[in-house]
Amino acid sequence: MAKQKKQPRPKAETPKGFRDYFGAEVTERKEMLDRIAEVYHRYGFDPLETSAVETVEALGKYLPDVDRPNAGVFAWQEEDDGKWMALRYDMTAPLARVAAQFRNDLPAPYRRFTMGPVWRNEKPGPGRFRQFYQCDADTVGAPSVAADAEICAMLADTLEAVGIPRGDYIVRVNNRKVLTGVLETMGVGDDEDTRNNVLRTIDKFDKVGEAGVRELLGKGRLDASGAYIDGVGLRDDQAEPVIAFLTSKGADAEETLANLRAAIGVSGIGAEGVEELKTIASLLEAQGYGPDRIVIDPSVVRGLGYYTGPVYEAELTFEVLDDKGRPRQFGSVAGGGRYDDLVKRFTGQAVPATGVSIGVDRLLAALREKGRIGGTQQGPVVVTVMDRDRMADYQAMVAELRNAGIRAEVYLGNPKNFGNQLKYADKRNSPVAVIEGGDEKERGVVQIKDLILGAKIAETATHEEWKERPSQFEVPRGELVAKVCEILTSQSEG
Repeated sequence: MAKQKKQPRPKAETPKGFRDYFGAEVTERKEMLDRIAEVYHRYGFDPLETSAVETVEALGKYLPDVDRPNAGVFAWQEEDDGKWMALRYDMTAPLARVAAQFRNDLPAPYRRFTMGPVWRNEKPGPGRFRQFYQCDADTVGAPSVAADAEICAMLADTLEAVGIPRGDYIVRVNNRKVLTGVLETMGVGDDEDTRNNVLRTIDKFDKVGEAGVRELLGKGRLDASGAYIDGVGLRDDQAEPVIAFLTSKGADAEETLANLRAAIGVSGIGAEGVEELKTIASLLEAQGYGPDRIVIDPSVVRGLGYYTGPVYEAELTFEVLDDKGRPRQFGSVAGGGRYDDLVKRFTGQAVPATGVSIGVDRLLAALREKGRIGGTQQGPVVVTVMDRDRMADYQAMVAELRNAGIRAEVYLGNPKNFGNQLKYADKRNSPVAVIEGGDEKERGVVQIKDLILGAKIAETATHEEWKERPSQFEVPRGELVAKVCEILTSQSEG
């Protein structure tokens, strides 16, 4: 009988494009999500949790590659009915499905927010993962652009609530109807291929500037690497409305709107978009949101095809250093807009909707760059074990500390080496260690070691100073909780 081949051990590695999150990172994200939820709740939005799995049919056509049903998503085919299922690609498609499925039960308009991971089967890169967190808020069933203005105001409030001060961000607002009007003026409104090529070119305005967009709308241009990029092939007179549109931002909203009216010519849909922007600007001004927080900016395009009206984007304006040490602006952390046709896919009836999505991981990265989060997270108080036969005594101490609201644990490793217990407490970044050996038990006392102060003294103090500033205290057993509270308070004040 042939000897069975031994199976190789699996390699302990995170799958490509994914990452693991540990203690402080998870805590920081939860705290951020709690702050965001507080703002959304204050605005009257209700929480919603949808399934992580949707049918590919429900996710729709808004994927990077539509030649295959599972392109861009992690998908599989059910054996019993042959349906394609996929992990959700974003939070908006599941909302459209919910709005259609429960339309007779939900209030109209329906205001919801949702938070959680989404998955994209795309090529990973630096800072680009296949799983990441999104935090969305949407209003379904409100045709008025007052709903869009409210989303923009809420987005500004949210950024400030999580620690981005005024002056470090700007919410930029545009309208896809204005862009549609520009395309009509150019004479390419009915040519889908040319229209899509123009939209992709406009989306590069921030990177290549006005001159680069002119070249890409015409014959083409050489990129930074020297490669030639074919252009859309428009004449100069056809390209001019696009340039007028992209450069129409004025000193204030009134000047910007006047420039946009000139760019759209006689287009009816374009004029409708300009009027909607005017209404949004007036509504925001009435609420006290000036151009230092929210501004009309025609360069905002947003890439997804389902936007039908106002679009908006939150950009962080402070500088950070890239991988090569060069300064650059941090960039966009949130975006959204109006998508009045998305629910219609399920019902056949137009349902107005607008919403925003915050990239939680990018927002956390921005706060870390600014040093506003990312400090060392304090660990639990550690009750050491001097006598394994007295585990019940140590567990009683922990219970008292926990009942007082103090994070605490008993050392559950091998208690033979006491030094290893203190090393464990140090690795856990514990603020306090509690020690009770046989002698302390007999005398009815405990030793409480201030590990934070002890570390500072060890780094800087002389022997005499160390004697004057003890970091270990002996107190009656009944005063355990009070003394630990006192030490923790002094550490937080320090």
